[in-house]
Amino acid sequence: MADIVDIAVNAGSFTTLVTAVQTAGLVETLKTPGPFTVFAPNDDAFAKLPPGTIQTLVQNPPQLARILTYHVVPGKLMKADLEKMQTLTSVEGSPIPLNFEDGFEVKNATVVAADIEADNGVIHVIDNVILMG
Repeated sequence: MADIVDIAVNAGSFTTLVTAVQTAGLVETLKTPGPFTVFAPNDDAFAKLPPGTIQTLVQNPPQLARILTYHVVPGKLMKADLEKMQTLTSVEGSPIPLNFEDGFEVKNATVVAADIEADNGVIHVIDNVILMG
């Protein structure tokens, strides 16, 4: 089975995320055994950001890394595991609220594809980039 990075690269719908992970220097981390739970914004999610946001973040790798690690949680948490929780603590350190009242929501994003298993964890595809605070 492929790892989280390889799945994202091969899917073809995470080109912005893959570039961001490379720019932030997180590829090696996300290739380690983990396990990790990644809330992965697809390209459409990044396209919703205000114009210039991605370019600004690429020029500030520490801030980019902080935002990206907010999308990662230690452990392999499948949707069934997450349904028992109200919040998670991200690798970045901030809480991520969960909501299952109307679908599967993570902060201000809806999970559009859940439980994509990888060698070193699981990916849940989200339709918005989530931010701390």
